[in-house]
Amino acid sequence: MTALPTVESDPLIQAIADVDHQDIVERMNRGCQCVSLDHDRLKAELERDPRDGALLATINATRPHLFADSVAFVAASHLEAAAGIVAAVERVVKLRAWQSTVLEHAPASAAIDCAASGVFLGYDFHLGPDGPKLIEINTNAGGGLLNVALARAQRACCAEVAPLAVTTAAGDPEHAFMDMFLAEWRAMRGDTPLRTVAIVDREPQNQYLLPEFLLFQRMFERHGLTAWICDPEALRFVDGRLLLEEHEVDLVYNRLTDFSLGEPASSAMAKAWHAQAAVITPHPRAHAIYADKGNLSLLCDDGFLRWIGADLPTRTVLENGIPHTVRVRREDAEALWKNRRELFFKPATGFGSRAAYRGDKLTKSVFESILAGDYIAQQLVPPSARRLSVGGVVTDLKMDLRVYAYRGAIQLAAARLYRGQTTNFRTPGGGFATVVALP
Repeated sequence: MTALPTVESDPLIQAIADVDHQDIVERMNRGCQCVSLDHDRLKAELERDPRDGALLATINATRPHLFADSVAFVAASHLEAAAGIVAAVERVVKLRAWQSTVLEHAPASAAIDCAASGVFLGYDFHLGPDGPKLIEINTNAGGGLLNVALARAQRACCAEVAPLAVTTAAGDPEHAFMDMFLAEWRAMRGDTPLRTVAIVDREPQNQYLLPEFLLFQRMFERHGLTAWICDPEALRFVDGRLLLEEHEVDLVYNRLTDFSLGEPASSAMAKAWHAQAAVITPHPRAHAIYADKGNLSLLCDDGFLRWIGADLPTRTVLENGIPHTVRVRREDAEALWKNRRELFFKPATGFGSRAAYRGDKLTKSVFESILAGDYIAQQLVPPSARRLSVGGVVTDLKMDLRVYAYRGAIQLAAARLYRGQTTNFRTPGGGFATVVALP
């Protein structure tokens, strides 16, 4: 294991008292290469249930870059600013005029209203000298429980840094996650007891984040619920009930990227959603009002926000916190091509890094496909950097910040370290990293 530095042995730590907070963060991300992950503790966290005895071995064999060995340093002021942006988005999304506007072009399934808000909103940020910039919102953001286990398995990076670390959620995030599911249930069903939960994704046994599905299944079981992991095609809608085999499903933890439930495989869930026969979370409406990437072009449009009734403080936070974003239109092709090096292009309804392009990497043929599709163009905000020793070689990795939130409140913050155009969990030394906030 890499030796832990001390004030006497490491001028990097000694410099903390002499520089401003952002410079501290940059110095720590460049210079601190401590291995802080306690693999024995991580094994214990991932294998709390006897049935999961090989879970860490499976991760190491098939997902070796899921977890980073080192923490990521973030300015506490940046976490506070990110929380302010999340709260501002929540205020806008609650406005009736916002919902009526974004739902005009949303799938029909999004028109169904319900009291459930949608679990695991993920706000992704790039961090710069002038603060966090919101680049994306996701409705079924993965990694929440994995990051809880990862954070519990960290040993102090060094004695001088340990007291500086701050938590990003009140109490235990796992309890916050369970309370979130219970809040979704009670919003829809009141005091009726919640009995069964289905964690649903296509071919779940082949999903990269299958280990997290198992962690959620165990979490639900520890709270007295029956929980299954299944493909949506295993579900049936019969006589107003959503069934898995002969068992009724009360709540669906929806991990599908079929956000509108419009694919044939999602047929039973779609019927249950339309009939409100089961609590499905997150759901099509949540995706439409939060996570359609085209919404970013509205969230940074001060004139539009003023028109729908957003107050000045909210508009100011969003103007400063969201990179300028526009919907791609063919009539703007000349200007977009001319300024492409300062832009990042994303499909408005896509997910992950699929079909997303840095403007400076575009070819004419790809640009033509962008013009023919449904895309946004976002001002390019470079990710921050984390320098680590990987296999004895000093490597510069890119870093972004993911904030998990529910109803405008932050539950947990985590970093993702990677190389390449977007996060990919294929980078040696990279993966999810626990955030250490420096004041």
